[in-house]
Amino acid sequence: MLFHSYPSKSGVLIVTLILVAITIPHTLAGKPADDEMVVTATKTDTPLLELTGNTARLSAQRIRITNHQHIHQLGTQVAGTWLTRGNGQETLPAIRSPVLTGPGACGAFLILENSIPSRPTGFCNINELFEIPAEISRSIEIIRGPSNALYGSNGLHGTMNILLPEPGGSPGWNASAGIGPDEYYRGKLGWGGNIGSNSLTFGLLADHYNGFRADSGYRQQKGFVRLNQPLSNSNLGWTLSLQNLAQVTAGFITGEGAYKDSLLRVSNENPGAFRDADSQRLSLHWTPDDQHPWSGTDVRVYLRRSEMRFLMHFLPGQPLEENGQLSGGMIWTHQRPWGNARVTWGLDLEYMDGFIKQFQDQPTTSPPFLAGKLPQGWHYNFDVTSSMSAPYAQLEIPLATSWQLLAGLRLEYLRYDYTNNLPDGNTRDDGTPCPDSCRYNRPADRTDDFFNLAPNIGLTYRLNPQTAAFATLSRGFRAPQATELYRLQEQQDVADLDTTTLDSLELGMHRQTESYTLEAVTFAMRKRHYIFQDTNRNNISNGKSRHIGIELQAQARNAATGLYAGVAGTWARHSYDFSTAARGEIIVSGNDVDTAPRKLGSLHIGWEHGKSRIELAGIHQGSYWLDAANEHKYSGHNLLHLRAQWRMAEDWLITGRVNNITDKLYADRADFAFGNYRYFPGREREFFIEISYRQ
Repeated sequence: MLFHSYPSKSGVLIVTLILVAITIPHTLAGKPADDEMVVTATKTDTPLLELTGNTARLSAQRIRITNHQHIHQLGTQVAGTWLTRGNGQETLPAIRSPVLTGPGACGAFLILENSIPSRPTGFCNINELFEIPAEISRSIEIIRGPSNALYGSNGLHGTMNILLPEPGGSPGWNASAGIGPDEYYRGKLGWGGNIGSNSLTFGLLADHYNGFRADSGYRQQKGFVRLNQPLSNSNLGWTLSLQNLAQVTAGFITGEGAYKDSLLRVSNENPGAFRDADSQRLSLHWTPDDQHPWSGTDVRVYLRRSEMRFLMHFLPGQPLEENGQLSGGMIWTHQRPWGNARVTWGLDLEYMDGFIKQFQDQPTTSPPFLAGKLPQGWHYNFDVTSSMSAPYAQLEIPLATSWQLLAGLRLEYLRYDYTNNLPDGNTRDDGTPCPDSCRYNRPADRTDDFFNLAPNIGLTYRLNPQTAAFATLSRGFRAPQATELYRLQEQQDVADLDTTTLDSLELGMHRQTESYTLEAVTFAMRKRHYIFQDTNRNNISNGKSRHIGIELQAQARNAATGLYAGVAGTWARHSYDFSTAARGEIIVSGNDVDTAPRKLGSLHIGWEHGKSRIELAGIHQGSYWLDAANEHKYSGHNLLHLRAQWRMAEDWLITGRVNNITDKLYADRADFAFGNYRYFPGREREFFIEISYRQ
């Protein structure tokens, strides 16, 4: 049962939120506002008040004033979202979830660029957010929890859609240059306008950063080009997006409270670590006009490529991984009225050709007991292809005045074809045995198939022109990834893994007036068959967990005074629902999942007057356990940031930011493993300044 054995405190909070959601519309007055439009949940522009489910939207204005160096700085402004910051551009997302690491982590979140998955199904990259030019996007939408039938595998805990600027917007040039500490430099350039009957826009970004820790830093370049080409009774859109990253990586610092030590927090125990990655994505988007015979059809065809090399400094022996993929597909969607209802159906098709290699160039010396298990040479070298097909349908039916029913179903088939390019089994790369049984095991060539069904159903009730309440019941799923199926260890020759499923019940409310917007949501979810590594280092899929919580998202503005504010608050509990001895620790049912703060929050308050704007932002991160046994803890932290803008002339804007104005010593992420506290230290007080030109 979904709600079995939840603590009474959680029940009280859930009931309280429901009561508040019911009473607010009758106690708060407000004029109707222009509808805020979102696109992700329906794949078409939809008023927020008509959505059956949650969606948070970060506008172009929020993206510009934050001007994030790392996507984490935007994620704090969304309820239920923690895009944890590693070193450089590395990220471990947590959307209505704990921070997930190791087997079962990668692929738990669906990352979209213009509503197209940035990665192929089953061949994920936990750090894929650095591949997309979010810094120069027009908006970002986040759906917490499973979405609906329009999206498939990987949209387990959440979906994040980064929307690039549309051609045909404001014409002219825009450019900016910024500087910050530790030789941080950023340049941006963009243009939009018409070329004959076509409209075009492009954006470029380049960053240089030497890092606040020893032997760290990165150089990155991102960009996009978009072209809209009008055809006879239709429109064809082209998008090219690309990225390059050269990063020198600093790993964890170790020792209890090490992030508070002025010397340790800037040290680097892995000075040779690096990550080099590049990616390219090309897509075509065809939409017919209302007069076209195929009106209501939406066709997206795409091609993607990515490659990455990085030193696995977090593993004994520090092997080098290389991976890459070339993939393409089609997303075909059709929407049309059906009596009083609206029906959406479609088909997703995808093919991927990828590879993964792991090589260790030196003998293992530390720790000594692994010297005979981790040989020098090749550990893995395999190719894998995958094909995915998924038909889906969704129906929106008005039941009565103010009531609407949403029901959908998705069927998804995924097939892997795996080829091992080394000797089978846990041997050296020449086929000889290790002195102490090799750790890495290479399965023989094989194929694997996964078939999944994901239903969703929801109700929306329009209380008044400004307020709507909703309830949803949905299933998300995540097929096992190629790295979990074919990158095995010890004596495991075959990974017999099931699809991870997550069943979600959500109750919530949207309210939108001329002066504020509000979204309040409560949820309960149960996850089954999640993948982890047991004490024998086998990948198995019998993990279970429960997730409950309350989320609040609101923005307000007083046009007369220029004052504005925004808040994002979360209380959630993520707990184990099974007991076992996992690798290195004991999991006990009822314990909190590690790296899962119960409380997250942010608040920004600003004032805009004439040519100036000033904004103060506060971030709260609650405490969290660092291990499954709930024996080691990070106490959490509070941060303050200051942002200001001044328009020097009609086309010129200067922006200043002070991050961590109280100079708080904190950890971006804390962990406990191998008997040690481990931290990614947060940055001390930082000053940034940028000058921008917009024609």
